[in-house]
Amino acid sequence: MRYDVTLRIEYRYDQASDHARSLLHLTPPTLPGRQEVIAGLLSIEPTPQERREGQDFFGNRATLVSFHKPIQELTLTLKAQVSRRMPPEPMDLSQDRAGLAREIEAHRSVAPDAPHHFLGPSPRVSPSTAITRFGEAQLSPSMSVLQITRAIGQALHREMSFDAEATDVLTSPGEAFHNRRGVCQDFAHVMIACLRGLGIPAGYVSGFLRTSPPPGQPRLEGADAMHAWVRAWCGSELGWVEYDPTNDILVGDDHIVVAYGRDYADVSPIKGTLRSAGGHDSTHSVDVVPVDA
Repeated sequence: MRYDVTLRIEYRYDQASDHARSLLHLTPPTLPGRQEVIAGLLSIEPTPQERREGQDFFGNRATLVSFHKPIQELTLTLKAQVSRRMPPEPMDLSQDRAGLAREIEAHRSVAPDAPHHFLGPSPRVSPSTAITRFGEAQLSPSMSVLQITRAIGQALHREMSFDAEATDVLTSPGEAFHNRRGVCQDFAHVMIACLRGLGIPAGYVSGFLRTSPPPGQPRLEGADAMHAWVRAWCGSELGWVEYDPTNDILVGDDHIVVAYGRDYADVSPIKGTLRSAGGHDSTHSVDVVPVDA
């Protein structure tokens, strides 16, 4: 499936900022066999005095910008065409948790996608006894790691409600889980905490969702802004499997990857520093339109 993607983020500051420096994760990557970026342009207004393109540790496309003159507004616009071709649903070749633990111990790589990076605490996801106990309650002795991953995602989808007003970008997984409400970021962080608590490496994926569903299919939650889902390492045979707990589905052609990380802190669309006074307003819009069927 080929998509035209348009993202627009606007910031307006009460007082002009005389210095600003930001790291942007907004441009989708090409992922061999799954995703191809046919064309893409990230426009920034006003034009920054410095701009550098590169990759971060996890291989994500990253743009570093710096402003040395006062700015009171900032507009980021991405226009891209992306082809998405996901393979069929994987056969379950994963082991049980004991077998996975042995495979993790035997894994000798510390490459960006190595499972060791995704097992322990990360900046936005800390261990939670309550979340781990919830995960343990979904298990049965014969379950494979892939079955566990799907069971956790399904359980969170049943237990939690999508509510754009219930949380903000700083809400912890523990708070979102306690209230059983949140947005896709919260669903992803809670699921990551749950899987890691069970000894399953899990990471965060940011991206886009198709804006309008195919005829006869329901609209997916989270399609109006940048979306987030989870990937779990299911062993050396199966590798990384991506799951969207907000919508209770394995990730497919409707999901476009922007960045991989341990949690939101690694892949936030824009982060950095600026010097200003007062508050600011922001708007965020996404449109993902299929080009062909």
